[in-house]
Amino acid sequence: MQQISSGPELSRSEFNKLQKRLRRLVGQAIEDYGMIEDGDKVMVCLSGGKDSYTMLDILLNLQVSAPIRFELVAVNLDQKQPGFPEEVLPTYLTERGVPHYILERDTYSIVKQLTPEGKTYCSICSRLRRGNLYGFAQQIGANKVALGHHRDDIMATFFLNMFFNGKLKAMPPKLLSDDGKNILIRPLAYCKEEDIIPYARHRQFPIIPCNLCGSQENLQRVAVRNMMKAWDREHPHRLDSIFTALSSVAPSQLLDRELFDFIGLDQQRASQNPVMDPSSGRIETLDLGLNWA
Repeated sequence: MQQISSGPELSRSEFNKLQKRLRRLVGQAIEDYGMIEDGDKVMVCLSGGKDSYTMLDILLNLQVSAPIRFELVAVNLDQKQPGFPEEVLPTYLTERGVPHYILERDTYSIVKQLTPEGKTYCSICSRLRRGNLYGFAQQIGANKVALGHHRDDIMATFFLNMFFNGKLKAMPPKLLSDDGKNILIRPLAYCKEEDIIPYARHRQFPIIPCNLCGSQENLQRVAVRNMMKAWDREHPHRLDSIFTALSSVAPSQLLDRELFDFIGLDQQRASQNPVMDPSSGRIETLDLGLNWA
């Protein structure tokens, strides 16, 4: 198992304040996006990392006091990575009394086989992991799938897509899967990683490292994360502003013709701005249509 990087110990009052903040942010995200409704069965994807542990912990906490009733079931995908401590998660979940499944699928061998020499495993590994988990959600009757991505993951994905894929695209807090069978939710969407780290350290979650890709240091995501950390040091409120911008989009101020009807602006202006015909004294609509054929 892996210990979270050292940091100052939280007092009881500091932890209570941090827990309340995370509860409030998770609750607000759930409410804002309608993530969980009365009677839902939520499959919580538990990787063994700090984020998914924190997500499960906060959801269990909210489950007690929420104004609705919903069911939580934890699921871990054992990808058969060499040295994976198979007993850690079942022991932890059993001790906490959390209903759970360990889904055993040897995706590790497939990833190693399909990834070209020198390339990163992330893309293939992620697709295989999603496919197995989403299919299993159907088998157990879960109508929501909870993923542990937090605010910083959402922004990092936004920058990766913008810098390397030429798209303004991030991770939405709520999403319909490509096959149309699963609703994916990200309850930690409003939570900062800088809050999750001390929370997980104080709760002493048994962290399991991802050995599959841990040796691949030169990932584009690492570079983006380093950029974001530098910004946060030099300009403390910049990331807050960027995250707010992701939920305050003005399509008419961008260039996407699918999101905004730029061609129709002339017709819209003509319909809203009548002109006076000097010969008749009557107000007429100005036709600005042009034929470019």
